[in-house]
Amino acid sequence: MLPLVELEVRHLRALCAIADTGSVRKAAVQLGMTQPSLTTQLRRIESTIGGLLFTRGQTGSRPTPLGHSVLSRARPIIAEMSALVTAAREAACGVGGLRLRIGSIGSRAVTGWLRRIHQRLPDTDTTIHIEVSSNTLLQLLATNQLDVAFVHEAAGFPLHVPAGVERRVLIAGEPRFVSLSAAHPAASRPLVRLAELAHDAWIVDPTADEEAAALRRVFTATGLDPRLVHVRDNTTAADLVASGEAVRPCQPTADPAPGTVIRPLAGDPLTAQLSLASRHGSLPLRELDALYGDLMASYVAAAEASATYRAWLDRNGSPLLPSVGSH
Repeated sequence: MLPLVELEVRHLRALCAIADTGSVRKAAVQLGMTQPSLTTQLRRIESTIGGLLFTRGQTGSRPTPLGHSVLSRARPIIAEMSALVTAAREAACGVGGLRLRIGSIGSRAVTGWLRRIHQRLPDTDTTIHIEVSSNTLLQLLATNQLDVAFVHEAAGFPLHVPAGVERRVLIAGEPRFVSLSAAHPAASRPLVRLAELAHDAWIVDPTADEEAAALRRVFTATGLDPRLVHVRDNTTAADLVASGEAVRPCQPTADPAPGTVIRPLAGDPLTAQLSLASRHGSLPLRELDALYGDLMASYVAAAEASATYRAWLDRNGSPLLPSVGSH
């Protein structure tokens, strides 16, 4: 019998690494360990806990019900420890007031947002963390790993907002457009109906919050049942769309990739709320107001740069971006 160990944060990190990678071998590489060393460590952890935490098979390592229970408690501990170390380092260096940690979904507005912040706060060390998942950004906020975050919430699928995190709405209902091949029969139309894309495969990112669920709900409501294709890599997704293999929902501010066009969907069946999130009391209200203003100005500039989005805003008489309607 292997000797018992007193569980430490490094042991919890090892368990999470195995769960996240689905493999003891891959987790060992990530942790900078040898596979035999990590295997031995895992066995000692399981001996201490008193049960198997992972099943091992040809498809890799998968958490057992006990493993899921342990992992659900381990992840908050790791997050809190990371937050503690970050806060301690800031206090030790005395740089807390000169550092701004920003999180954001991918968006054409991000570059302009950062540029405006750098111009307004030239002496502040500003960092950016980009995530596909808004729920992940909110967790990073809650554990003091970010100061503010630009997030989106698909209509009908509320985000999991941790206690102490607040949101200020930037755009209440941003439409989702569709990217399709320039050779697609619907590409010549200024407005595309879902029924025209019923026989196309739709690309979704499996790491994006509820993207697939939002699409399925819309399709079910309209009596359609297209095939969903899970693709994480943006380059591959763009190539598949350009070749006519699939279509893809996209932000209205997005630039069309070569060989593709971006079109609005009739009736705007897919929408999202865009918000600036922060922890209560983490930044002075004046600074939050300024960050919100920087982000809004950048979003307006991104909207103005898209002829397709400008046309949509003009048709809908959007009060959210009045400057766009003047073009």
